[in-house]
Amino acid sequence: MTKPLIAFLIVAIIVITVVLLIRHLWLRARVQQRWNSLSEPVTETDETDPNQQWWLARWLYVSGYPQPTADTSFMVASVILTLLGLGTALGFRYSGIQQLMETSMLEIPGGVGGTFLPVVWAAPWILMVGLASIPTLMVRAARRKRVQLVEQDLPLALELMSTLSEAGLGFDAALTRILRTRLAGRPLSEEFRRFQADLLAGRPRVEALRRFSARLDIAAVSVFVSAMVQADQLGMGIARVLRLQADDVRTRRRERSIAFANALPTKRVIPLVICFLPGLFVWTLGPAFVQLFKMAEAFIQGGQL
Repeated sequence: MTKPLIAFLIVAIIVITVVLLIRHLWLRARVQQRWNSLSEPVTETDETDPNQQWWLARWLYVSGYPQPTADTSFMVASVILTLLGLGTALGFRYSGIQQLMETSMLEIPGGVGGTFLPVVWAAPWILMVGLASIPTLMVRAARRKRVQLVEQDLPLALELMSTLSEAGLGFDAALTRILRTRLAGRPLSEEFRRFQADLLAGRPRVEALRRFSARLDIAAVSVFVSAMVQADQLGMGIARVLRLQADDVRTRRRERSIAFANALPTKRVIPLVICFLPGLFVWTLGPAFVQLFKMAEAFIQGGQL
């Protein structure tokens, strides 16, 4: 057990050193960028703007993790789980469990178990990769859920704003009324409140809308923001633009649902062939194959005698 422990410690030191080096270089680049900006005209910066963050922080931000330390926490969790997976893989390999599984596979009659030996050999490393990818999978799941919630709420919000605008309220007043009564605690309402905070901070409406789109990074929201920016620049009626955008969002959602329903029978073929048919064959033909293998083995042993 000494050699696996030494190998594990070496790999752990290498991984931690690489992560710390990357973090140091990134912080150094940020300090250098700020230092260089001192010699340039003073411009307003915002650390919460996804466009001013590096790719990992931006990905975490649009997935629903806007904390300044989210990128560091993600890297630390990935390193810890990678080391845990590496230790588990080494323990699985050198504790005798893998050899026991190989022996069990080879004892299956007829040599059928030899087909599954590559799976047994790759099992420790598959386990390591699975543990290391847990943070990434969690962030991807959070991103999918966030996109789904925004796409559910956007058509309703646009229709309500268009109705209130047609009744005589302005865009800001309609948005305030909706946020007081609807969408409480949802991602879209949070970003709309940040949009209102940008306006109160003195940002131009076009810039606030583009920051709103960047914080969500969703195609439907980007189309809506483009239409609003164009309407603001050309002086068009906001109510008609909101109504058209709500209809467009609902139409695109309906088209995606129809495309998904049409593709469902084709997608079901793969799990059917991989998961259902092998079990059916084993259930119906398994006993016959076992008897056939026993007869072949007895015949071979009789011929050798």
